[in-house]
Amino acid sequence: MGKFLAKRFTYHDYDEWCRLIECGRVTLNGENYPPGSILSGGDILAYDVSDIEEPPVDFKLDIVADDEDLLIINKSGNLPCHPAGRYFSHTVWYWLRKEYGLPHPELVNRIDRETSGLVVIAKNREAAVKCRRQFELRRVDRRYLAIVEGRSFPQKIECNGWLVQDHESEVWKKRRLQPSSRKIKVDEDRAEWSETIFNRIEEAGALTLVEAMLQTGRQHQVRASLLSLGYPLVGDKIYGVDDTLFLRFREDKLSDSDWERLRMKRQALHAAELTLLHPRHQEPVTYNAPLPDDMNGLLKGSASYNTGLASSSSC
Repeated sequence: MGKFLAKRFTYHDYDEWCRLIECGRVTLNGENYPPGSILSGGDILAYDVSDIEEPPVDFKLDIVADDEDLLIINKSGNLPCHPAGRYFSHTVWYWLRKEYGLPHPELVNRIDRETSGLVVIAKNREAAVKCRRQFELRRVDRRYLAIVEGRSFPQKIECNGWLVQDHESEVWKKRRLQPSSRKIKVDEDRAEWSETIFNRIEEAGALTLVEAMLQTGRQHQVRASLLSLGYPLVGDKIYGVDDTLFLRFREDKLSDSDWERLRMKRQALHAAELTLLHPRHQEPVTYNAPLPDDMNGLLKGSASYNTGLASSSSC
């Protein structure tokens, strides 16, 4: 039991899991067992986290649409979708169960904790299967908005290639995009083909607001693709201006100058629009979430700062 937990849930090492098991914090089928107990199919492990303080989140949730099959929400840029790591009750999943009253929420799409925007929740199994199938078959139109560092972003560019692990980074979960014009499999474990169409929307000082149209749905697709183009995402601790910021952030050691480089407390990425076939009437429906205040404020502040500099230098 202890070895399974240490391998599957790496936020505790083996010794710590054994200690928690011996203290009665982890139960097997509702009973206390020693750490070396052998697990069988169908066993239920329960970890009591009631006395663990979770990191604060922003529980701002706007309901965009609500019917008998689907709930569409617009979440903040500091709120995880699913329990993971240090987060359990501070998640969309937990809110759906305890506050909204949905006993078995089915989150059809997932976006990162620091990404704001649209999340699709199915209220029944049939709706979940039909919606997930559309995502798998790439029949859902998804539009993201991102603020990137730099100017002169191309008016339109198709960014295609293979997402692979970035072996040069100290951040083990970081991926890099290996650009390619042809879908020929590369010799990399867990390589995934990625397609994104980017459009420049507007420049604001030293920053640019861009639109990302996802043709595939891969983990970190937009973030890694922007970095490969030379336009790191503002506020991104992994795919931004310096990935060592993530290492310091994880240890709560970011300095004031580090935060200044990031410009925002979270990554400037927003799931702004999606279109899919409604699972009941099979007609296309489009949902929208406006650009959030923090991203709007950053753009306006950057544009004003740049204007101020230009005015000063012209005097």
